[in-house]
Amino acid sequence: MEYVESEEFVKQHHTNFRVLSKLLSSEFGTDLKMATSDKQSSPKPPPSPSPLRNSKFFQSNMRILISGGAGFIGSHLVDKLMENEKNEVVVADNYFTGSKDNLKKWIGHPRFELIRHDVTEPLLIEVDQIYHLACPASPIFYKYNPVKTIKTNVIGTLNMLGLAKRVGARILLTSTSEVYGDPLIHPQPESYWGNVNPIGVRSCYDEGKRVAETLMFDYHRQHGIEIRIARIFNTYGPRMNIDDGRVVSNFIAQALRGEALTVQKPGTQTRSFCYVSDMVDGLMRLMEGDDTGPINIGNPGEFTMVELAETVKELINPSIEIKMVENTPDDPRQRKPDITKAKEVLGWEPKVKLREGLPLMEEDFRQRLGVPKNK
Repeated sequence: MEYVESEEFVKQHHTNFRVLSKLLSSEFGTDLKMATSDKQSSPKPPPSPSPLRNSKFFQSNMRILISGGAGFIGSHLVDKLMENEKNEVVVADNYFTGSKDNLKKWIGHPRFELIRHDVTEPLLIEVDQIYHLACPASPIFYKYNPVKTIKTNVIGTLNMLGLAKRVGARILLTSTSEVYGDPLIHPQPESYWGNVNPIGVRSCYDEGKRVAETLMFDYHRQHGIEIRIARIFNTYGPRMNIDDGRVVSNFIAQALRGEALTVQKPGTQTRSFCYVSDMVDGLMRLMEGDDTGPINIGNPGEFTMVELAETVKELINPSIEIKMVENTPDDPRQRKPDITKAKEVLGWEPKVKLREGLPLMEEDFRQRLGVPKNK
């Protein structure tokens, strides 16, 4: 039997279609237009922050969120930001690798707030700037829980970007030199796309940060979010976790305990080490500047692992030996930042040399390990 639509049915069908079209265009209009347009439009203007910011009767402080602010670099960033009396600092941390001890001098301060929070869950607060540092950065921690690591990088970054979109905040992501993988170009400029193993034991961190960078730029282009991306290289200094699997902290802890310094074979692989105060200075300059990044922030002074071990031995405990051990998979052979862009755009370059920074870190480790200095 042939089915014939009634005139009433056709009218109702067209009405429903028009209503649905209006709903879709109001909810997803921007997305649909961008998806169907052949030409890439310029980024949207950034969302407006709270109207109070423009009130001549209200002199508000800059309210700054640091995710992962109880960690090594995050806590030093808190110290520097709190020096400015116009800053209110909010730290969100789940203490997976961070510690309240790193922030004890600020707990109870009227311009400081500490929230126990995991960034894989949404956070609803009002802020003007977001420093998104939350993520395990040590191989021991991210290999212990790789799924949590990649969730922090992907879902955590989505949540922080969602917050930035809601309140019109500028957001800075601390990405990593690990996005370059085992580099085929030396030193590594920001234009290099990298050589990363997507299924290795380190991929949860390496690829997680690469996805985080992608999300940052997608939110910037699609929603007009003000973004900044820092690719940070090896950083060292006080408050690093002892025995966290990173080479400087391992060597100093071993030297203070009188243990052999374990250098992973072949010992000729290189790293560049930036003292934490220089790193914090670079991050703040990037946040306050006009460039989205990514920008390499690190010390271009390059050392082999054997050279680093010999320096630690000389400065801390000349009586210990250096022992070669097997290497871990996917360990990059070379790591050295090209900081030309940081110099040109931020006017930044590191000031603290390795031989100046190591004794400062040694003093902190001696206090925490309870090892007095020989007179």
